[in-house]
Amino acid sequence: MGMERAAGRAAIFFLFLSLTVAQNITGSGEDTLNVGVILHLKSLVGKMARTSILMAVEDFYKAHRNFKTKLVLHIRDSNGDDIQAASEAIDLLENYNVRAIVGPQKSSEATFVSDLGNKSQVPVISFTATNPTLSSINVPYFLRGTLSDVAQVNTLAALVKAYGWREVVPIYEDTDYGRGIIPYLADALQEFGASMPYRSAISESANTEQIERELYKLMTMQTRVYVVHMSTNIGSILFKKAKDLGMMSEDYAWILTDGISNIANSLSPSILEEMSGAIGVRFYVPASKELDDFTTRWNKRFKEDNPNDPPSQLSIFGLWGYDTIWALAQAAEKVRMADAIFQKQKDTKNTTCLGTLRISTIGPKLLDSILLSKFRGLSGEFDLRNRQLELSTFQIINVVGSQLKEIGFWTAKHGIFRQLNKNKSKTTNMNSMPDLNPVVWPGEVYTVPKGWQIPTNGKKLRIGVRTNAYPEFMKVESNPVTNEITASGYAIDVFEEVLKRLPYAIPYEYVSFDNGQGINSGSYNDFVYQVYLGVYDAAIGDITIRYNRTSYVDFTLPYTESGVAMIVPVRDDRNKNTWVFLKPLTTDLWFGSIAFFIYTAIVIWLLERRSNNAELTGSFLRQLGIAIYFSFFADRERVDSILSRLVVIVWVFVLLVITSSYTANLSSMLTVQQLQPTVTDVHELLKNGEYVGYPNGSYVADLLRGLGFDRTKLRAYNDLDGFADALAKGSQNGGISAVIDEVPYIKIFLAKHCKGYTMIGPIYKSEGFGFAFPKRSPLVYDFSRAILSITEGDSIINIEKKWIGDQHACQNDGTIISSSSLNFNSFSGLFLVTGVASTSALLIALVMFLYKNKHRIRNSIRRDQTQKGYEAERINEQNQEMTIHSNQVHNLQLTVPDDSDEYSCQQDGEISIEQSPASEIQTSPYFASHAQQ
Repeated sequence: MGMERAAGRAAIFFLFLSLTVAQNITGSGEDTLNVGVILHLKSLVGKMARTSILMAVEDFYKAHRNFKTKLVLHIRDSNGDDIQAASEAIDLLENYNVRAIVGPQKSSEATFVSDLGNKSQVPVISFTATNPTLSSINVPYFLRGTLSDVAQVNTLAALVKAYGWREVVPIYEDTDYGRGIIPYLADALQEFGASMPYRSAISESANTEQIERELYKLMTMQTRVYVVHMSTNIGSILFKKAKDLGMMSEDYAWILTDGISNIANSLSPSILEEMSGAIGVRFYVPASKELDDFTTRWNKRFKEDNPNDPPSQLSIFGLWGYDTIWALAQAAEKVRMADAIFQKQKDTKNTTCLGTLRISTIGPKLLDSILLSKFRGLSGEFDLRNRQLELSTFQIINVVGSQLKEIGFWTAKHGIFRQLNKNKSKTTNMNSMPDLNPVVWPGEVYTVPKGWQIPTNGKKLRIGVRTNAYPEFMKVESNPVTNEITASGYAIDVFEEVLKRLPYAIPYEYVSFDNGQGINSGSYNDFVYQVYLGVYDAAIGDITIRYNRTSYVDFTLPYTESGVAMIVPVRDDRNKNTWVFLKPLTTDLWFGSIAFFIYTAIVIWLLERRSNNAELTGSFLRQLGIAIYFSFFADRERVDSILSRLVVIVWVFVLLVITSSYTANLSSMLTVQQLQPTVTDVHELLKNGEYVGYPNGSYVADLLRGLGFDRTKLRAYNDLDGFADALAKGSQNGGISAVIDEVPYIKIFLAKHCKGYTMIGPIYKSEGFGFAFPKRSPLVYDFSRAILSITEGDSIINIEKKWIGDQHACQNDGTIISSSSLNFNSFSGLFLVTGVASTSALLIALVMFLYKNKHRIRNSIRRDQTQKGYEAERINEQNQEMTIHSNQVHNLQLTVPDDSDEYSCQQDGEISIEQSPASEIQTSPYFASHAQQ
């Protein structure tokens, strides 16, 4: 009671002080701007903010003595009540004509007060209301002199991802402040691959028993990572009870939002001791000389203002309050106070107090002036152009005992990093440790909590198992006396080996899908769906990882080979026909060899004929035969030309390679290739209309129908003996031609029926067998890692040998690679070499021949040219003589005209003369005498 009275007297003193300051300023003739300040003066944050605000006014006007407009503060106590805060705001607006309101402190209070400020056009600046639902879009006169809670959600999500946690439970107070961050935190976690399986809301008025009951509820869940978003009053009670219940141990991880972290320095050592091991995020304030000086003065002033309170350290809220006053004072100086009046609202029908609020005429100008304020304050860059402070750097802290330890920082650009003055790289990879200083986790350990744990209520994990047609994979038995379920097989050994490799123990019990009575109690889809329904905590066995099942369960990595293949009979397919010797080479290789053989023989014949080989005598066919003989038996006959010998050497080398390959392939066909599958392609079965078998209840039936098989051609079998009998009969005798099944099952079949059958494929890709868990189960990740370590070592080989047998004992197992005929492409390089060699030798011989006989060829060409000249001259003379003779004959045929027709005759004579050149005309006596007349 004494402390409350002292606090009340201090509040009255400061109210009196503010009124006195206002009167003195008014009396001095300077312009004043009334500012309302609404805080929860009994809270730690309210006390810090009050001291900072009063010091801000004093420091500002001490530094700006020439400013003409002075702020007059009117401080009011909301007492942490929304209605009280709204009532104080109305009083300030109506009776003190405040032009701006700083505060209120709580987000719920700010909702009411911001509406009042919006109606009266009075800016409301809160440096503590962080609820993101408070938006200046709907309330334009509301400004946030702090960060929204949305700013820190990416930091929290980055920490969750960095430490590999998959699930987080938020514990928040059930107020506007507490609820506002949850949707944004959920989105951020989802983006980083984590989720919220549960949300724990605690009432602001919750007592110790209610908080304890909620913590007990959390202990029954698997998740052990908690994000605490609440005020220090509730938070201190929460951590005290959590420590009492053993939840501040090495299995738990606690993350504090900035609501607690920002004022953690001012919390009592006993409260910090209860939070030991928690990590938190808070706004980072860069160091400066001005901040150091102010902190020293602030500590002294706070002790004077609150003499009965324990010492407290300055928090970021105090700095934001200080900078808010400086921004408001700068803006007030730019507004003409002569026009500062309050006008009545035009709508006077509303007679309530809200309807009678007057409108500030300088409100819009003051708001614009505040929005233009940008300076470097004690908290760093103070910029309200976006109506709230910009996202900056967050500091990550660790509560160690009663001390706070800095472990790193976070920015939107670089992510998590250890120190500010070093090169930063984004490190939020889930598979690597974050770049942070070592953290002392709850329980005073340095090992990162895995983030989940089997509930401590004594319940065992219910592991679903089922019997199938392959007891080697899973065999389930029930004790008729105790009803205890036991299971054995390949899948069980893998599951139990995984449990041995986990870093923690898991209590479990097997639950039979069919109570151990049979295999026809349901499909595998029904079996897996029981996990989704919550009947099982996990389902193990030969469960194929399929796409449609991933919609309601999560699978581990596969622990077997993947794929669907065929089992088909094999037959002795040795070639025993007459023309088997032709099969080692394909038709194109046979014809190609013959063509190059003939071409090589022709080249040798041309080269040897040029060198006058004595063997090349007789008819052309005989000479060609001898040349071909040279190609085979060059060592027995005489080959004179060096070029011929080169061609023969290359050709003999080609023949040697082809002959060796032919011999090897023929031997393989006659000896090695003894067993061949009767079918090599699933489409052959479909084309020929063969019957196909598959295991009863398997999804393979749907696969075959999808490939186009008719339902009447598909036959289901329940065991391996049924497959063997049907394959032995064959499709024509009431059996089947092939079995389509998954590779692990085929290995079991071939281990029992080694002779006479083989595997073809895989013909279809599948993901193999895995274990099914509920969606987002934390066990999936740990099980997958353990399975990966098993499949990479000898453990899986030993398990296969135990239940399936030695895979190398059966020679028929696996795909048989049969010998195939050699084709022309296999020897195209050799044929290219011999072709180039033969053609090059032929061209070289031709060039040598031309070079040796160049003089003879040149003389022959000259003789031919001279002879052609003589013949041309002789032909020309003959043509001239024939032309003259023709003209003479033509002239002799002309008739002599009468005297009466002298002109006509004379004309004909002239024409005849013109037709013959003067040099060639030989005038007859007749024409001469006629011309003289």
